[in-house]
Formats: sequence, C-alpha cells, structure tokens
Amino acid sequence: MGCPGCRRFWGPFHPTPLTLQSDSSWRRERILNVPLCREDCEQWWEDCQDSATCKVNWHKGWNWTTGTNQCPHGAMCQKFKYVFPTPADLCEKVWSHSYKYTTEHRGSGRCIQMWFDPIEGNPNVAVARYYALGPAANLRPTPLVLLALLAPALLGVTPWG
Repeated sequence: MGCPGCRRFWGPFHPTPLTLQSDSSWRRERILNVPLCREDCEQWWEDCQDSATCKVNWHKGWNWTTGTNQCPHGAMCQKFKYVFPTPADLCEKVWSHSYKYTTEHRGSGRCIQMWFDPIEGNPNVAVARYYALGPAANLRPTPLVLLALLAPALLGVTPWG
C-alpha cells in the first residue's frame, strides 16, 4: 500500500508489518452491511486503486508466524484495481461485508459518512436513527429511544446488521 491518499482510509486498521495480531475471541458481534455513502466508497477506491494488496478479505487469513501480519504463503501482491475491480468490490469485500456499497449520497441520512466535521455534528447519528426506527425515524422519538440510539452511534457502533 503505497499511495498517500489511500492511507487515510485505513488509519489504525491498515495491515502493515507494524500491525500486531490481536486476540478477538472476545468479540461476539461485528458490524455487517453498514451502508456506506457512494462518494466515500468511490473516493476510497479512487485513492487506493494503485496501491497493492495480496488479499481480498483483510479480516482473516494473514500469515502471523513472524508476529506481524504478512501475506499468506504464495499470495501475490497486485494493485487494488485488479483485486477490487469496482468501488463496490473494495468496500464490501475488504472487511468481509462490514460495509455495503450504496447509491445513497452524503447528507441523505441513509448512509454512513467516513469523514465529517465534528463541529457540524455527526451525520451518522441520523443514519443510525433511520435504520433503527425505519420510516418512523422522522417521528419524534422518546428520550429513552434517543439515548439508546445515540450512545452506540457516538461510540462508532451501529445497531443494524
């Protein structure tokens, strides 16, 4: 993975030789099919298409014999644009369907935005509310319902999946 624009999409999750194996046996839940805004997914693919990877699914299958993640034996590094020929392929497959490509746009309240200005508020709270309540999301929820939705959204946990 060499393209600077691509690095911002991985943050602490970018598997590099500096990444250490973690015990995730405690994890019983995970996000699944979180709707990702079209622009974010397409920008992710655009910025990473010329970077290299040796795996489609980064959740599992790494070679940890050295103590850090390495490509599996015999795996060949290729440019993202060959491993993930479309933005949807990248967004949906790289983290085992944690994200789902959508045609929804940023600000629609129907898809998660990877980046936003926190000073302007977290637009993903409205998305969590929409998927938790469905069409009733436009109704005024009780304070208890709001509290139940807001806490996971602010912590980056989504209630759907």
